[in-house]
Amino acid sequence: MRRAWIVILGVAAALSLAACAPAGDEREIRVAAAASLQGAFDEIVAAFEEAHPGVRVAPVVYDGSSTLATQIAEGAPIDVAAFADERTMERIADQVDEPRIFATNSLVIAVPEGTDRVATLDDLADDPLDVVACAPEVPCGAATQEALDAAGVDLVAASLEQNVTAVARKVATGVADAGIVYRTDAAATAGIAAVEDPRLDEVVNRYPIAAVAAAGDDARAFVDYVLAGDAQEELAQWGFGAP
Repeated sequence: MRRAWIVILGVAAALSLAACAPAGDEREIRVAAAASLQGAFDEIVAAFEEAHPGVRVAPVVYDGSSTLATQIAEGAPIDVAAFADERTMERIADQVDEPRIFATNSLVIAVPEGTDRVATLDDLADDPLDVVACAPEVPCGAATQEALDAAGVDLVAASLEQNVTAVARKVATGVADAGIVYRTDAAATAGIAAVEDPRLDEVVNRYPIAAVAAAGDDARAFVDYVLAGDAQEELAQWGFGAP
């Protein structure tokens, strides 16, 4: 009887381990993407997995492109990188395939819904306003500074954030009176109203994507998918411009 119980317990343990183990045929790819891509890429990843049975995308790592580039340069296990500007992708040029442009984006002024204190870029220089922006080393920050310089606006930001999502969040929650964000983030964030200024349209970020050179065919299939029709339609729905 004791031996029978040992056998039963051993079988139960084996079944438990089998249930927890990943399917043997399932392959995984790891994607790092700019924070501004999160809404669109969550949908694109789900559609890609449906179109490619047996391939799973690990939870996407979303952050400022500069932060992601540093992590990849230091050996983070990433198969595909999707950034918010070409300059940041150039930092890891020796580690990735030839980058391909898959989307574009531009800037707007973000204010909390229901406020009318800001009408143009010039208003952001008013002392009573707490304005947040992306740090200059990340793509949204570099684009912001380029636009401000061209407009001759001297902005002293209350804080500089490492990704555009943090800027949008501070505006939406009323921590800041205004911020400069991508138009896609303004459209996707509840509690934000977008203020257009034609001078912001002069700065357009081109988004590159590339498989890490050491990655396999599944990573390159994901890159191809992002550049194809269904993914391009999804990006357009989130407000991104065509490549």
